[in-house]
Amino acid sequence: MSDAFGADARAFLSRHRVAHLATADPAGVPHVVPLCYALDGETLYFVVDAKPKRRPGLALKRMRNLLANPAVAFVVDDYDEDWSTLAYVLVRGRAAVVTDIAEAGRALASLRAKYPQYRAMTLDGPEHPLVRITPEHVHVWRAS
Repeated sequence: MSDAFGADARAFLSRHRVAHLATADPAGVPHVVPLCYALDGETLYFVVDAKPKRRPGLALKRMRNLLANPAVAFVVDDYDEDWSTLAYVLVRGRAAVVTDIAEAGRALASLRAKYPQYRAMTLDGPEHPLVRITPEHVHVWRAS
């Protein structure tokens, strides 16, 4: 099995806590949101968690967008006033709601291992859709 991420991207993603997910609606209007994520094997996962939201689960703009147009971009970055230390990992791929119970169990275990706050949250059920991002392109960039 090939490693779409490579060691540098895996290390970068494992030490960071927040990503930005870009989706687009059917008219091509972009939408970007910050979110928590986990990398499990060759797949990125995020869940619509129990933090306050304007709308429930599948009614959120990010979810409506990715259901209509599964092409997404996902970026995790390091910013510093010292621009010689800037870096990011950019993933372009396809998003889908996870329906397989075994896959969902593994993904939620990865998310709970990374984010202790998730251990006390209910993360299953239709109000908490779990999303898989299958990478098509992974780009790692560093200023130096």
